[in-house]
Amino acid sequence: MSVAFSFAGESFQPLPCGALWWPAEQTLFVADLHFEKASHFARKGWLLPPHATADTLANLIAAVETTGAQRLVCLGDSFHDQAGPERLAPETRRALMTMTRSLDWWWITGNHDEDAAAVLGGRVMAEGRIGPLVLRHEADPGDITPELSGHFHPKLVIRHRGRHIARRCIAHSATKLILPAYGAFTGGLDLADPAVQAALAGPATALVMDGERLLRFPVG
Repeated sequence: MSVAFSFAGESFQPLPCGALWWPAEQTLFVADLHFEKASHFARKGWLLPPHATADTLANLIAAVETTGAQRLVCLGDSFHDQAGPERLAPETRRALMTMTRSLDWWWITGNHDEDAAAVLGGRVMAEGRIGPLVLRHEADPGDITPELSGHFHPKLVIRHRGRHIARRCIAHSATKLILPAYGAFTGGLDLADPAVQAALAGPATALVMDGERLLRFPVG
């Protein structure tokens, strides 16, 4: 299991797959799954790898099995659009519904999917609370309550000798954790971007998993 870091007086473990594990609450957090992104763009004639949803779900199942999670919280944009659940392959739909029945599954609504995932089971909500944490899709810079969110798909971009190296990361400030996008082929936004900096509401650190090591890079 990965190394841990502290936030809001609690211990969390970031996983190499992009999920965040909270052992004390037996809870796994993921953000921005963007299920059925490929099928969304296929309707417009733009081809993306067709197995992205299956790959994302397989990684998610593996993370649940590895941690033994009892609760799973999806921090919004679980589908790429409101009609995404309708385009799921039958075997993928069955697998998701099996998971929502076997876990305490929370769908936080996002700006892409709203309440689309409600048809698959689990609980659907605009915001959630567990212990000291508020759970949202998009960070609220004006709220000083410790918060987990997604939305920005944060990545750390290092420029060195004319090269750009980008790694997805957790953006960590005094009151905010912004998780990276979990979905395959979701892209990312540079942590130095003004929109991400504003959302973090203060000095931040990029947390990057490198194998079993957790690397920390100050940003801003």
